[in-house]
Amino acid sequence: MPGRSLLSWIRVFWSFLACCFLAALCVHKLSSKYQTCRMYIVFQDLIRYGKTKQHLKRDEWLRVFDVPKSMEIQLQPLLSSRCFWHFYAVSVCWNGFLLTLYLNFTFRHHSLPSWLTGTLDMLSGARDADSQVPQLSTLLVQLLLWLHSLRRLLECLWVSVFSDGAMHVLQYVFGLGYYIVLGLTVLGSDQGGKGAGSLLSKLSWFHVAGFGFFVAASLLQHQSIVLLARLRTGKSGSVETLAHKVPTGGWFELVSCPHYFSELLIYISLALVYGGLSLTWWLVVLYVLFNQALAAQLCHELYISKYESYPRHRKAFIPFVF
Repeated sequence: MPGRSLLSWIRVFWSFLACCFLAALCVHKLSSKYQTCRMYIVFQDLIRYGKTKQHLKRDEWLRVFDVPKSMEIQLQPLLSSRCFWHFYAVSVCWNGFLLTLYLNFTFRHHSLPSWLTGTLDMLSGARDADSQVPQLSTLLVQLLLWLHSLRRLLECLWVSVFSDGAMHVLQYVFGLGYYIVLGLTVLGSDQGGKGAGSLLSKLSWFHVAGFGFFVAASLLQHQSIVLLARLRTGKSGSVETLAHKVPTGGWFELVSCPHYFSELLIYISLALVYGGLSLTWWLVVLYVLFNQALAAQLCHELYISKYESYPRHRKAFIPFVF
């Protein structure tokens, strides 16, 4: 049976996103001298959110497209949560659903729903029995993706302290759909169509290494989020201020946004779980690299402009590099 073509809609999608965010990063770095231009303001309105958007001088018509980052729902104990939790809630539900289907497919030999296999075939190409990606890798990545989303959901609800801010409605819609497409991307990597066989016997060094790397990167991200939250909470854990302060401790001594850097490391760890065999997932990693680099650059510039004593040796995103 011939191998799957390198070109598929899902690869085109992630390549397009990676190129868009790379272009946005480059345009942002080169366009600072056009700050009074209306197109510059519109562009900045599209790429900024939260604290990096608060001091952007915008026309009132642009504010029509704002989704309050401090959106609240009238249910306890979620009154203090922000709309970032919506993204992770969608991911926990959707990817938990896909994980359940895939577990039934793998261990109970139930067929995947026809609508799902049809969608995967459309996005990833026809299913190929000669796929190089191990089925165990697909299962582990789906599980780790769900655990990552669950942790981030709990952190948004119980750890993070968000200030009043906003994001563009397009960013909000993109965030809601992101993890849906990501879950389909993971399942699309399984082209073997095999539900039988002992998975434990297929355990390899890269599964263990990838899992260990995932745990380490997740701990780094959690530590960074806790340090950010402590800037606004007292010893009792209650919120004392919503003001922005200079973060210190941990990897904040090296970069302005270690929580973004650790996000990249998490996706690289999942590429390692794949044994480095999934070209599609490397395109996802490329997208995450440019997406998080742009967000980190905006935060880094904010810190430098707001605090005269901000450590100049800190990089924005990757220690000692960028």
